Amino acid sequence: MKLKAKVLPILGLVAVAGMFFAAGIKAAAPDSATATPPEKQSESYGNTQVLASEPVKSMFSHKAHVIKAGLGCDSCHPDLFMRKRGAAKAKGDYTMASLDAGKYCGACHDGKTAFNTTGPETCKTCHGSDMKQPEMVVFNHPVKAVVFGHKAHVDLGLDCASCHDKAFEMRKGAAEEHPHNFTMKALYAGKYCGVCHNGNIAFASDTRCTSCHIGVKGLDRMLAGSASAEEKKQHGK
Repeated sequence: MKLKAKVLPILGLVAVAGMFFAAGIKAAAPDSATATPPEKQSESYGNTQVLASEPVKSMFSHKAHVIKAGLGCDSCHPDLFMRKRGAAKAKGDYTMASLDAGKYCGACHDGKTAFNTTGPETCKTCHGSDMKQPEMVVFNHPVKAVVFGHKAHVDLGLDCASCHDKAFEMRKGAAEEHPHNFTMKALYAGKYCGVCHNGNIAFASDTRCTSCHIGVKGLDRMLAGSASAEEKKQHGK
């Protein structure tokens, strides 16, 4: 009994000490939700510095032009591009047509100083794809299925700048990523297809509904027979 009376208080002290020790470890461990974010990373390329505060997918390799081509800051700034991210896009004329006319990247990428901006073989270098135009675009969100005859519009004489990036971002599925904005109400307000389909330039978007809204059965008929398995997969079939 005497031994038991001595052992129990000792075990109690050990337990209390263990609780305080565990609490200390928990307090010392950083909370992932409140952890301090890492500092901005910077990389020095020759006589310039590029700050990368967050990852971005860019069509332009600053490093390649400074290190490999040996260009300096004044080769492009400020005559071709203001030294401010998004400044060219904000001007509203940063298009392939402007590049073809010798503006922006086109000042050097003219087929002589550097590869041109019009050749299909050079598209992948900047755009990451061959930029092959689809004949038909099928939207499945927010409703299924709405079709857009891309080839038919190109055959009318429209070029890339007619729709991109003013009406639609030139990226597959970009509009569908915002189903609450990509609506008929938005079209009536002059957005997306409504930029042209306003009853003046082209038929109003609140008329001829079945020209675009073909529905699930219409999509099945369109894809039947000639459509490959890959095409059906792309259109959610």
